Amino acid sequence: MPDLRELYQEVILDHSKKPRNYRKLEPADRHAEGNNPLCGDRLTLYVRLDGDRIADVGFEGQGCAISKASASLMTDAMKGKTLREVEGLFDAFHGLVTGAPGGDRKALGKLAVFAGVSEFPARVKCAILPWHTLKAALEEKDTVTME
Repeated sequence: MPDLRELYQEVILDHSKKPRNYRKLEPADRHAEGNNPLCGDRLTLYVRLDGDRIADVGFEGQGCAISKASASLMTDAMKGKTLREVEGLFDAFHGLVTGAPGGDRKALGKLAVFAGVSEFPARVKCAILPWHTLKAALEEKDTVTME
């Protein structure tokens, strides 16, 4: 298990240092700003839709390694997904990081690297901030604040 935990930490650090999809997406159909005042994480998420499918997604902002890595891995995972698939991934990820029983880890793929976050309750909001920001953007809400 220590080797797996080490691998997860490497993936999170890699995505934090070299985040994928870190850019302002223009044009974007939807966008929202997310804020975690407890940690200082702030991000803006941009979404371009093609019908009910996410055609492209990007983000900008600053934050801790967990929030940046979560945004990076999430944006990679969301490209090409339908809004229904996005909702399912949101629920599965939320369950994973909060330690809720059940859930389909296999469906999360690389996102499963955040499984250990549930052991650190103060970091859960860091991991889920990008996800709640994406949800806000898709619901055409401007902002989300994790309190």
